[in-house]
Amino acid sequence: MSVADLPKIELHLHHEGAAPPAFIRQLAHEKKMDLSGIFRDDGGYDFRDFSHFLSVYEAASEVLTGPEEFRRLTLAILEESAANGVVYSETFLSPDFCGGGDLIAWREYLAAIQDAADEAEKKFGITLRGVVTCVRHFGPDQAKKAAKCAADTAGDWIVGFGMGGNEGMGQQGDFAWSFDCAREAGLRLTTHAGEFGGPESVRDAVRILGVERIGHGVRAMEDAELVQELADRGTVLEVCPGSNVVLGLFPDFASHPIAKLRDAGVKVTVSTDDPPFFHTTMRREYEKLNQAFGWDAEDFAALNATALAAAFCDDATRERVQKRLES
Repeated sequence: MSVADLPKIELHLHHEGAAPPAFIRQLAHEKKMDLSGIFRDDGGYDFRDFSHFLSVYEAASEVLTGPEEFRRLTLAILEESAANGVVYSETFLSPDFCGGGDLIAWREYLAAIQDAADEAEKKFGITLRGVVTCVRHFGPDQAKKAAKCAADTAGDWIVGFGMGGNEGMGQQGDFAWSFDCAREAGLRLTTHAGEFGGPESVRDAVRILGVERIGHGVRAMEDAELVQELADRGTVLEVCPGSNVVLGLFPDFASHPIAKLRDAGVKVTVSTDDPPFFHTTMRREYEKLNQAFGWDAEDFAALNATALAAAFCDDATRERVQKRLES
């Protein structure tokens, strides 16, 4: 068995960002919407840089206008993930894209997504849980709406709260109210930091927001004291190497700091972020890491053990997923 064939756990996946381009084009065709400007000639998503990527992401999401579309999307995402060996996934869901932050609408979208997740688990053997995210560049006030949606639906399926979006907008501490709200509802916390923001963004995330996981976090490598702090705290990084390479943070996998962070005692996991945008899959991430660092089945088993321990799901789900990894 090659390392690419191993069962996998993914903790950092944006729901809309995982939409296959063909799926979005089909929806646009059904609704007679013109999205031709966001696709390349070969059918993939077309963007120049991170800022343009966010614009294309939001344009693609415009065709997802109701719960039924999200039900179909969820099935498409999970079929693709399962085909790449993923047995457990946590997906980032934004109430901003699921009803505009309205609580009643959010519940309707969530019911459709959960229904699809249940169907996919029976069909494909993959378990999904949701992490509600606010969108940083939509501002702190809009984030409060997302946090209230998260708190209202917290439970066995909505298990976490986090923040995505443009890291160049505002500070982590601007969103402290939303994270406190989610924490009080019993949700586990993560946030994007140390991708386009520097080490200080990561430091603020752990010290001010009190998150236990960091989305990306790779810029922490620029500050040796911060790396040691992350190792000491046991903070888990949701690392997305392929995404970082495509967006220009590092020239190639061999230059990526994931191995150095791991060697320094920082807990790292591997995910795809927005896989069709970044031309990747979990299989490809494993293959590239194997080629770049010589990581073998034992290394990836250790990564999965870290990811499973860091997953926001309940213990019963964790035990069920552990059996899938072992089998």
